[in-house]
Amino acid sequence: MKKVIIYTDGACSGNPGKGGWGAILMYGEHEKEISGFEEMTTNNRMELIAAIQALCCLKGPCEVELYSDSAYLVNGFVCNWISGWKRNGWKNSGKEEVKNIDLWKELDRLNGIHTIKWIKVKGHSDNEYNNRCDALATGEIKKSRQ
Repeated sequence: MKKVIIYTDGACSGNPGKGGWGAILMYGEHEKEISGFEEMTTNNRMELIAAIQALCCLKGPCEVELYSDSAYLVNGFVCNWISGWKRNGWKNSGKEEVKNIDLWKELDRLNGIHTIKWIKVKGHSDNEYNNRCDALATGEIKKSRQ
């Protein structure tokens, strides 16, 4: 199985507000950067969309190390929140529908295709790839203002 390393980040100007996301995919010597923009969104949605878009670039099942500075994204899998939500009909502990349910369902589907290790990194620190993803995400917001 191919081993792919992915870094992702999302950003929002206002929350909700204009949002951007960025991701870097690495396979062997190859690197690919992707990014996108949404007019009205939240930071959490951008974090989830970055991971979805990156995972959707993979052509077949892969072994993935996915790095994100979003505790919201990483904890969904590492703390097994998603299993509890599914067990409870996509309701949270307060019996309310899980926020961003559409994106969590897509991440759950992609998590079933790939073997993913979800890894939390410290944001806005000295991690080169996290900083590049942040620049991609915020760059999309800046482009929208021109």
